[in-house]
Amino acid sequence: MAAGPRATADTAPAAGAGEVEGEHIKPFTPEKAKEIIMSLQQPAIFCNMAVDWPAQHWTAEHLSEVLHGKQIRFRMGMKRTDTVPQFETTCGYVEATLEEFLTWNCDQSPLSGPFRDYDHSKFWAYADYKYFVSLFDDKTDIFEGVIWSDFGFPGRNGRESTLWIGSMGAHTPCHLDSYGCNLVFQVQGRKRWHLFPPEDTPFLYPTRIPYEESSVFSKINVVNPDLKRFPRFCKARRHMVTLNPGQVLFVPRHWWHYVESIDPVTVSINSWIELVYSWAFYLFLSAMEEDHQARVEEAITRILVCALKTAEDPYNTRAWLNPTEVEETSHEVNCRYLNRAVSALFDYYRTSKVVEVQAMRTNREHMKKEGLNVHNHMEMEQTGGQDLSLGVVKQEAAGLFGPDLVPVILTSEELPSKTGSIFEGDGKDFVGEDGEHSGKLHCTKRQRMMSKSEDAIVEQNASNSNMAPSQTLISTDDLLDCLLNPQVTRIVAQLLIQGRSLWF
Repeated sequence: MAAGPRATADTAPAAGAGEVEGEHIKPFTPEKAKEIIMSLQQPAIFCNMAVDWPAQHWTAEHLSEVLHGKQIRFRMGMKRTDTVPQFETTCGYVEATLEEFLTWNCDQSPLSGPFRDYDHSKFWAYADYKYFVSLFDDKTDIFEGVIWSDFGFPGRNGRESTLWIGSMGAHTPCHLDSYGCNLVFQVQGRKRWHLFPPEDTPFLYPTRIPYEESSVFSKINVVNPDLKRFPRFCKARRHMVTLNPGQVLFVPRHWWHYVESIDPVTVSINSWIELVYSWAFYLFLSAMEEDHQARVEEAITRILVCALKTAEDPYNTRAWLNPTEVEETSHEVNCRYLNRAVSALFDYYRTSKVVEVQAMRTNREHMKKEGLNVHNHMEMEQTGGQDLSLGVVKQEAAGLFGPDLVPVILTSEELPSKTGSIFEGDGKDFVGEDGEHSGKLHCTKRQRMMSKSEDAIVEQNASNSNMAPSQTLISTDDLLDCLLNPQVTRIVAQLLIQGRSLWF
């Protein structure tokens, strides 16, 4: 079945000054959009970039017709206001069609069928992580309805994308992705995003239980935090935004995010972007090395989690292994995974010099086109101006903010409510229907926050020492939280790489 017609001037949202005689002119070329993505260090919303995508019309009702009664898996969570995160290992699961979901979601609680055990007033449903390649395996032409090439990634479309369909209250627990960055296209309904910068990781109480490859979860329910148990969370800098239909959210690498549906039905499409070549070559080289090392860290994490949790309870892997993890988890397989990650890192080291030379050449050509002074730039490189160069790149990206590129700003904090979420309302005060923001642009201070990480560890030790005796029993999960703290895992990976480098 065809993906559907391109949006016309009658069906697409108003594009403003970019509209000429019914033809939409995008505010950014693919090259410029990619340049922004590869250099911007804070979340931002692209507006007016997807108004002509066929996927703009993929409501849940439309997709129900496209899928012709195909069953998909829904995660069922409770509408509750306690302080404990609802991890996927604690949710129920239902196999149902989109038509059955829509009927149930109209508050018509069925007496029979897949949703019969779930009262709509008490539960939400989420069809999440639905990869297009498996969902539409017999309708591959639908892939063309998602046009990530508009953001500078040629050939990337629905084939490399994931579909998310949820009811009001459906959400993903707060987590960060170990590598890559994220582009999210909102199709139907609105979602509220709570985002925290990478420097705030010590304040998010990271854990690898439940285990999911490349996902680091937070122990905190960020919309109703238990500040008595997690006191350092009050230092975390929340950036909150409401993503409206037609908008595309960019989430930089290592930003924590909690996502909740705030309308009766929401449909989103996302794609995780591997960090690829950019003319901002210093950022590129640094990010590439970071991602390679992150894969080594992930392999170490996988070995330790699987070894200790399997030893603790060899017959109950689903209690700690996220349902999205379907690969074999034997020690032999995990060791091969680690060796492949280390080998890939050393392959990168062998070729990085060649890549750097090519990047420098491309960077010079770009600066010539932009009319910049290459001689002065090279002098800056030779005098150790890498940080300044990165600052210029970030400043140039920030200078592009406006009606078509809206930054996600820092949110003023409120004390948590004892009766529900600390954030009420629909979130329109942060980003309106037209993409306009209220408030000032907030720039993160990486150096300042990194210097506080040691203080955070001291505070954690102090708070642990005040725990009641009944809470001092150390579990396997407690041990893993220490062993697999991102700071510890990074040190282990670096030591492992250094040891291997003796043979390099």
